Amino acid sequence: MTSSPLGHPLRLAFMGSPAFSVPALRALHEAGHEIAMVYAQPPRPAGRGQRETPCPVHQAALELGLPVRTPARVRRDEAEHEAFAALDLDAAVVVAYGLILPRPMLEAPRRGCLNIHASLLPRWRGAAPIHAAVLAGDAETGITIMRMDEGLDTGPMLLREAVPIGPRDTTVQVHDRLSEMGARLILRALDEDPPAVPQPAEGATYAPKLGKEDGRLDWREPALTLDRRVRAMTPWPGAYTSLGGEALRVLEAEPATGREAAPGTVLDDALLVACGGGTALRLTRVQRAGRAAMDAAAFLRGTAIPPGTVLG
Repeated sequence: MTSSPLGHPLRLAFMGSPAFSVPALRALHEAGHEIAMVYAQPPRPAGRGQRETPCPVHQAALELGLPVRTPARVRRDEAEHEAFAALDLDAAVVVAYGLILPRPMLEAPRRGCLNIHASLLPRWRGAAPIHAAVLAGDAETGITIMRMDEGLDTGPMLLREAVPIGPRDTTVQVHDRLSEMGARLILRALDEDPPAVPQPAEGATYAPKLGKEDGRLDWREPALTLDRRVRAMTPWPGAYTSLGGEALRVLEAEPATGREAAPGTVLDDALLVACGGGTALRLTRVQRAGRAAMDAAAFLRGTAIPPGTVLG
């Protein structure tokens, strides 16, 4: 059992929504902390039947037998503020919750609201720090445990740990490593109660929320840049180009030797595509709308894309 510096489990609220947050919830529960309430985004329509489906944190909380609240908003809801304060918390752990917490909620727990943020702050504040780090070609990223304030990921830091980003790593791979790291570090932060250190004044960058357009491949860019976009945007929002007016998702690709040609031009019979600066990107796994994902060789057996075809 993990305990607080006072030698007893802490009374906590857990606030999170996506799969990234689930390992931290499970770790806190397994460590013996008292989770008085789990907050998650409300259930939303999902799947072909568009049935109301709880988010991953909500589902995990139900499996663990924990109470769950799913308010649609909390920022100006005084009843929610009062209900949160009435929980009489030692701390709240916040991991990709998706709602902005107002001052009354930030100040209600005795040790504040502690956030597990998936970057080495102050780099990549904001909603999509893992995507941003892969897209930028960062050599490393990590987890920062911070005490939240009213700014956007600007609070003082309690713990910070780095992990390398490999040259072929995808957002999914980095996501999974950071998710487990965050679960481990939040236990340390609660147990050790380290002093809070202000974030550096220099080096702040912002990773905004992503949309479908962020996955579009602009063949005028160099192949290395496009390779990073494919790895950063898979599986969501998805990297894509167009073929004959239809969207073609690019799930995997790799830079290759190219030659001068108009950007987007298919250079051979194995989906080598001309990019900016005389570079080229080989598409190795693709998917047409409504179809299964396929390796390039299998895809080309059913869809002819001769050299000279222009994508995008």
